[in-house]
Amino acid sequence: MRYDFTDLNLFRHIVEAGSITHGAARTNLALAAASTRIRKMELAFGTELLVRGRGGVTPTQAGRTLLQHARGILAQTERMQEDLSPYARGLAGQVRVLSNTNALTEFLPETLSSFLMSHPDISVDLEERLSDEIVGLIAEGTGDIGIVAGTVDYGGLHTFPFRSDRFVLVVSSQHPLAGSEGVAFADVVDYDMIGLDRASAIQRFLADRAARIGRAIKLRVQLRSFDAICRLVEANVGVGIVPGTTVKRTMRNMAISAVQLTDPWAQRDLTICVRDIEALPPYARQLVDHLRAGV
Repeated sequence: MRYDFTDLNLFRHIVEAGSITHGAARTNLALAAASTRIRKMELAFGTELLVRGRGGVTPTQAGRTLLQHARGILAQTERMQEDLSPYARGLAGQVRVLSNTNALTEFLPETLSSFLMSHPDISVDLEERLSDEIVGLIAEGTGDIGIVAGTVDYGGLHTFPFRSDRFVLVVSSQHPLAGSEGVAFADVVDYDMIGLDRASAIQRFLADRAARIGRAIKLRVQLRSFDAICRLVEANVGVGIVPGTTVKRTMRNMAISAVQLTDPWAQRDLTICVRDIEALPPYARQLVDHLRAGV
């Protein structure tokens, strides 16, 4: 059976465009060449892949199956090219780091900055994920280094302490809860909430916590940073849940107050996790050592 990435890419474009002509143009092929490639694919698979009509083309059931696999293969190929591109630029290696929101926003920027400045031949691919997702991906070998909340089950991963923080409720200085010693998440979930985008790891985590007690977060505004949340909280638009380090840093210039969340999950003992520290490439172990050095 003979077909290549060009064939798969062509077929994807044809189906998405609903036209062999337009699909060929997107793949930078002449119409005759594109038609020949499709016929050869149909002969190779022993079945029709497209239903041809006056209005264009649509995939057969076999064609829909091929499209699903083609998209997966092409996505994997694109990922492979991304992972290999640093070597073409003369880099010694690339480390894929998966981090929860807390570590990514409050601790990693400065730590990674100093590491990359002292290791110009290494690049870092940083992705935000939920802590339990990170553990699974590291165990599968999808990522090199994970940074997660200490409340998750690490399985058989190698772990090292990273940082400690605590989520707090941030309110304006005029809010009725300002000055309170502590409050449970269940007692604040009905307030208008200022949060990160719903797709962010921490916002998904908080939505899950609300669902566990049969409630839903009233997310009034979605922002891109904890600092921005604090600015809108100061304006009394709503309340927010952010790392204590964020409030400590921002309350010097803002009229906001931090209220301790009494829920056990509010404590965030952040942990580095790897599948096998000895099996990591030297440059990945160097990054682990750098992350641990700041403990």
